[in-house]
Amino acid sequence: MSAKKAYDDVLRLMHEHHKWFNTSIPLIASENIPSPAVREALMSDFGNRYAEGWPGERVYAGCIYIDQVELICNDLARRVFRAEFADCRATSGVVANLAIYAAFSSPGDWMMAASIPSGGHISHGKKEHSGTAGLVHGLNIEHYPFSKEEMTIDVDATKKKIEEMARNGKAPKIGMFGGSLFLFPHPVKELAEFMHDYGMYINYDGAHVAGLIAGGEFQDPLKEGADSITMSSHKTLWGPQGGCIVSYARHAEPIKKAIFPGNTSSHHLHHVAGKAIALAESLEFGKAYAKQVIRNAKALAEALASYGFRLLGEKNGYTASHQIAVDVTKFGDGGTIEKELEKAGIILNRQLLPGDIKAGRHYMHPSGVRIGVPETTRLGMKEGEMKEIANFIKRVVVDKQDPAMIANDVAEFRKQFQQVQYAFDNAVKAYEYISLTGSR
Repeated sequence: MSAKKAYDDVLRLMHEHHKWFNTSIPLIASENIPSPAVREALMSDFGNRYAEGWPGERVYAGCIYIDQVELICNDLARRVFRAEFADCRATSGVVANLAIYAAFSSPGDWMMAASIPSGGHISHGKKEHSGTAGLVHGLNIEHYPFSKEEMTIDVDATKKKIEEMARNGKAPKIGMFGGSLFLFPHPVKELAEFMHDYGMYINYDGAHVAGLIAGGEFQDPLKEGADSITMSSHKTLWGPQGGCIVSYARHAEPIKKAIFPGNTSSHHLHHVAGKAIALAESLEFGKAYAKQVIRNAKALAEALASYGFRLLGEKNGYTASHQIAVDVTKFGDGGTIEKELEKAGIILNRQLLPGDIKAGRHYMHPSGVRIGVPETTRLGMKEGEMKEIANFIKRVVVDKQDPAMIANDVAEFRKQFQQVQYAFDNAVKAYEYISLTGSR
């Protein structure tokens, strides 16, 4: 392939991606659509510059305006998350977690976290699973006892496990709450004092639910006893890809050093600007958005249940967050159903569910799918649209209709949802391709 053909192909494929998403229903729980202002930040010259260190203490010159933006970003993060300290330099949620590991533990220490089938993230994982905590920082991981019926951590069993670990000389140094499959609040308030009595540092991985926390929904981890919150900036917190940490002033210095020089060099300054814009939008519109996200997730869950789908968390109303988990073994496996729905323009992901590993299921063909509504909500969809989406899913999965036919109906449905909502400006359409080269 010639250099020019490769160049042309990349531009063409990016165009095609935008067209596809413009006519699809995006239901990936870990994705969102940023506002035009965030997209403008990502195109700015900030992305070409270096600013190692803390504002006012940079290794590089040329940071007059960059420093001001970063200070605004950190101030907004403190206000949004009701925190004493914020560091928005992490280049991802994983890097934010690594900074916490580096600041408050040493290789060989133990950490409590949820297993992946119980909702934990790979960044909390064991070395033998190539998890970040084990593979990169050398932590030993012990999993929380988990209630499949409640779809959250079992408080009493966790206390007993920590006591047992301490008796065996394996007292955990870190308690990690939060995760990837995250339907209901984790029992931070119920466990924080107990964990602190055992000398544990408590971090709450809010990657998925940061926007809900910002909007005053779901839970308030710092108020409930967490020492810090790590997060992604691009899920329910509708910014660019990246990460943030919020905490107390007493933890500021070790966190700052763990971010730089510990885990980053240049920290993607155009993303910091985008985070600042997203946080400003969150202050203005976040409460209304968070409430609608949860209403939409509940409406979608109830509609799917009415069509015969088996949803986890039924006892507690299926979900209290932005996502739902569906056991699809009645109709096939998660991997196959993911592909069929994608052909229909319905984009979600397969999901390991509690019990899958013991049952011998693989992550490529697990028993479940995970469905999230952050992006559809930001496009302006409400409960009525969730019922229509449930019907599209039913037609593919239950009725086994031709996905290509349903894709046409999905594209027609999407025509009325083309603008980003909950933003100061939406002059540019949500998936409008902005060309700087004149390419088409």
